[in-house]
Amino acid sequence: MAAKAQRNTAPAEPPRVIERRTVPHFDRLIHERVRMSIMSALAVNDKLTFVELRDVVQTSDGNISVHSRKLEEAGYIVTKKYFVGRIPRTDYQITAAGRRAFEKYLAHMEALVKTNKK
Repeated sequence: MAAKAQRNTAPAEPPRVIERRTVPHFDRLIHERVRMSIMSALAVNDKLTFVELRDVVQTSDGNISVHSRKLEEAGYIVTKKYFVGRIPRTDYQITAAGRRAFEKYLAHMEALVKTNKK
């Protein structure tokens, strides 16, 4: 015959209470690494040329073009294209709406970090 299994007679622990915290919704458009870098660079500079922005973000010409276009379509940045002599030049600036969106994004990320520290 098989031995009887011993029952655990220790008192049961009370059920664990899991605190539900609200994770703030963040702007996925800004959250992408290159776009966040673009927004960060433009938030602290009045304007940047294409070359300056590419060098600060440390990415390719194509990435700057694609990601800046998405930010421009959202109204977060403005792009000014012109010529200096025969040389094309592009300048980028953050808009008031872009600055608000970026500040809101940073506040959400900060809230998320604080939520996870508790």
